Amino acid sequence: METREILELVKNGGMSVEEAEGHFRRQPYEDLGFAKLDMHRKMRSGFPEVIFCKGKPDEFLISIYTRMVEADGQAFGTRASKEQYEMVRKVIPDIKYDPVSGILKLEREPHKKEGLVAVVTGGTADIPVAEEAAQTAEYFGAKVERIYDVGVSGIHRLLSQTRKLQDANCIVAVAGMEGALASVVGGLVSNPVIAVPTSVGYGANFGGLSALLTMINSCANGIAVVNINNGYGAGYMATQINRLACGGKNE
Repeated sequence: METREILELVKNGGMSVEEAEGHFRRQPYEDLGFAKLDMHRKMRSGFPEVIFCKGKPDEFLISIYTRMVEADGQAFGTRASKEQYEMVRKVIPDIKYDPVSGILKLEREPHKKEGLVAVVTGGTADIPVAEEAAQTAEYFGAKVERIYDVGVSGIHRLLSQTRKLQDANCIVAVAGMEGALASVVGGLVSNPVIAVPTSVGYGANFGGLSALLTMINSCANGIAVVNINNGYGAGYMATQINRLACGGKNE
C-alpha cells in the first residue's frame, strides 16, 4: 500500500492512526531469506521493484509473486517462460502472460496512460524486445505508439511515420543487424532516442555486438544506448523522460 493511500485512509477514517503507524514501522524491505523485497522502492524512485523471472527456482518465484501481490495488489515480471506462467497461475489465477515479450504481470487496475512514447523496430524479429519495452512503459503509465518493421533497408517505411515520431516525447529504437535504425531516427526528430541493440542478425552480428557498436558510435545527436536486448531498461528510461515531459510523476 502506498503512503498516499494510507494517509487518505487515515484522513477518511478508513484506518486508525495505530494501524498506519504499523505500516510505516515495517522495514523498508521484506526478508524472505533467499530474497529481500524492496517494498519502499516506489516511494524512493517512483517505480516499484520488478521481478526478473529467468533462472529463478520455482519456489522462489512463487513466493516473490505471492508476497508482492499481497503487499501491493500487483506485480510485474520480465523474461518469464510459459512454464513459469503456468506455475504462478496456480497460485495467482488472474496473472497475465504475454509469450512474445515474456512479461508476467498482475495489475491492480488499468494504469492511466499519459504522454507518448514511440517504440520502433527495424524488423519483426526485433518485436519481442520491443514489446518488453512497450509493455514496461505502459505498465508504468505511458501511452505507447508501436511502429514496427520500418528498418532502413526500406527507408520509405520509416519516413512515412515521421510525424508520429516527432509527436512522441521519447522514442525507443530497437534494431539488430547493423543497428542503423537509431541513427536515422535520431536525424529526424528533436526528442530523445533510446537505442536498443538486439541479438538479431547473422554470424558477424556477434550476438548483437555489431548493433551495439553502431548505436554507441552514432553520428546523430540525442541518442542514448542501453544494453543488448534490454527492452525493460529502455521502457523504464522512456517512462522517466515521458513523465518529465508530462510535468509530473504519473503512475
